[in-house]
Amino acid sequence: MNPTNLLYLYGSVSIAVTLFALMILCNEIGFRLGRFVQEHTDSEIKTLTGSIQASILGLLALLLGFTFSMAMQRYDGRSMAVIEESNDIGTALLRVQLLPVEYQAETYQLMAKYLALRVTVGRIDITRRDERQRHNQQIAELQHKLWLVGVAATNADPRAVTTGAFTKALNDMIDIQSTRNALLQLHVPEAVMVLLFLVFISAGGIIGYSAGLSGKRIFLPVVLVSLLITLIVFIIIDLDRPKRGLIQVDQSPLVEVQRSLPR
Repeated sequence: MNPTNLLYLYGSVSIAVTLFALMILCNEIGFRLGRFVQEHTDSEIKTLTGSIQASILGLLALLLGFTFSMAMQRYDGRSMAVIEESNDIGTALLRVQLLPVEYQAETYQLMAKYLALRVTVGRIDITRRDERQRHNQQIAELQHKLWLVGVAATNADPRAVTTGAFTKALNDMIDIQSTRNALLQLHVPEAVMVLLFLVFISAGGIIGYSAGLSGKRIFLPVVLVSLLITLIVFIIIDLDRPKRGLIQVDQSPLVEVQRSLPR
């Protein structure tokens, strides 16, 4: 979690509820303002207001689609990274058999501990920074021990088709862990999210103002539309919050590799 992102100080549910309340409030304010100026507004101004309303709603739809696409791309990237890591760990486990016999038992033990830590840290809320830092430190220590075993095995058997293949798989396994950590820090830029929220709230105000100019309140449809758009915004926020919101990256590929470990 980037401490400079103010939105990350609040939960996705809290943000969604606040946005919904603000949109309804702005709609009511806009309606009353429209009723107040209704008598002094001619049909041409009302038509122009309707055009502005359509433009703002179109802009909102564009921003929703753009932001949802960005959040979904980041979610897909994190999901694919889990699959890639499970493949890399599985490959490294298979290639342990290529090491000299005296190194295999120790390597299997270290790999089992490493995989257990990767599964565990994948389920820890990103806001629990101290706990995640402790696990990442343990992971780094295991990576170092595994690399030392690989170096020792290479010195004992320098052939590329045996220990060389294992060290290559081990290097890939370490690299993908760094990639996954980097992907956790990739979010939709906060400026884009704030702009989306502003347009979202403004849409509620202009809908209310346009209704006020016509003198007819359409409260129930406005509430329904506001609720649906709020749900979309909530999904966007939740997708953009790895290991924190309701939508989580599936860790089952790593769990399956863990189950395949030799007993």
